[in-house]
Amino acid sequence: MDEAEERDPHDEIVRLETRIEQLEARIESCRKFIVIARVAAGLGLALLVALMLGAVRFDPLAMTASIAAVLCGIVLGGSNSSTEKEARVQLEAAEAQRAALIGAMRLRVVGDREDAAQTFH
Repeated sequence: MDEAEERDPHDEIVRLETRIEQLEARIESCRKFIVIARVAAGLGLALLVALMLGAVRFDPLAMTASIAAVLCGIVLGGSNSSTEKEARVQLEAAEAQRAALIGAMRLRVVGDREDAAQTFH
């Protein structure tokens, strides 16, 4: 018997629900970083175009900063996108495991009060 089989199903469900909450928080964090990355890349690209078209006076530091912003935005966005995908896969697995544990439990369906009162009379 492995460790998961030895655990109480209720404890295992609580553990999975905690894990699900953590994964949902990670996914939300990744979404925020993806937005920040897109903004950084967009602003860097806009500055780079403005420098090239002469709308902004050419400055080597500004050009370096714009290129760095574009590259950092791409890297940050890609990294968080893959992390979000991994977290989604783990989230789906944890939710499926939780559903299987709940499905395996012998739960009673409790009716409304009128049905319950009729069974006692």
